[in-house]
Parts: sequence; structure tokens; C-alpha cells
Amino acid sequence: MSLAVAGSLYPDTRSTALEESIMTATYTFDVFSSLDGFGAASGNWTGYWGKQGPELLDHRLALYGTEQRMVFGANTYRAFAQMLASATKDSEARDPWVTRMRNLPATVVSTTLEGSLDWPDATVVSGDAVDVVARLKQESEMPLRSHGSLSMNRALMAAGLVDHVQVTLFPVITGQTGLDPIFQDAADFDLELIESRTLDGHTQELIYRPALHV
Repeated sequence: MSLAVAGSLYPDTRSTALEESIMTATYTFDVFSSLDGFGAASGNWTGYWGKQGPELLDHRLALYGTEQRMVFGANTYRAFAQMLASATKDSEARDPWVTRMRNLPATVVSTTLEGSLDWPDATVVSGDAVDVVARLKQESEMPLRSHGSLSMNRALMAAGLVDHVQVTLFPVITGQTGLDPIFQDAADFDLELIESRTLDGHTQELIYRPALHV
């Protein structure tokens, strides 16, 4: 299994596609978060901060059951690949929704990855993430989704390319052990809540439409 490696889709100058083209594919930034805004934690926290339940896992599987294209930055792709390669049969990395995500088509934005990589249907695209995703939004026949890839998605939000921010908010505070602050150094945004649900009685899924605050 290998990833095709494509050359840069764009010249060095920033594309004017944002202003000149109608973008049809929606892009969702999908992220797990502690209550205090961290995407992960050290210490004795486990995956999902130990708060996963059947409703969450069933909902995630249904969410990834529809046709869509994943978009990853290089660091997140590497983390997923390493996690899956070392995962045991009973590991959370083998949860059905993760397996489904891995079998969706994917675009990996990177200037460093090359050669054969272990992902069934993915393309490595070299270039600026804003330009790459702007092009994908014009050309993709299916919705776009990114799970993780925090710095890339902060840049995409600032460029106005993220249609939905989907936060799964777990009932924990990790003030001493929190890692990967999700919105650190991000721009300021107003958020319109368009959907919400409670899963397993304690985990919140919140879907927002972001707009740069001016």
C-alpha cells in the first residue's frame, strides 16, 4: 500500500482562489478536546481521556460512514501511522471508526514526506496548506474533514477555509498534564453554534460555524 506523491499544485505566490472562486466542498475541523482546551495529555490519562462510551463510539462510526476526504498535516499523519503500526488488536487505535477513517481517501499536505507510506488511498501534496485546501474545496466532489492537524487547521481558519469546527468536549480538566493546546496563537473568531449533542451522558459534541472577529 502506498501514497502517490504529487508535486506542488501551486506557484510560490499565494493563490487568489479565495477571492476569485466559488468553493463548493465543505471543510470540517474535527477535534477532541479537554474542557480546558487541550488536545491530549500526559500522565496516566488514556485515549479519550478514559471517557469513551458506546454512544460516542457509535456516533463516530456513523460520522465517518459517509463518503468524505480526509486532510492531514505531515505531523498528524506520522502520529496516526505510528499509532496504527504499533497498535494491538484490542487497542483504542483499532476502534471501528478509526479503521473507517483510515480507509477513506486522504490528502496529506507536506513538504517532507515522500516515497511509500502505509495508507490505503492517500496523496501527498507539497505546498502551502491554504493553497492546497483552497484547491481541494474547488475540485472535491465530497466533503473534506480533518481530525487533529492543529497548526494547519488554525492557519486554514484564519484564511476563511474552515466551514465547521466540530469539537468533541470531554469532561476533564488537564491543567497540569495537558498537551497540544488546540487554539494557542489562533486568530479571534465569533462562533455560531449550529448543532450540539450529549453522548453517554457526559461528553459534548459542539459544531460551530466560525467567522473571523473584526
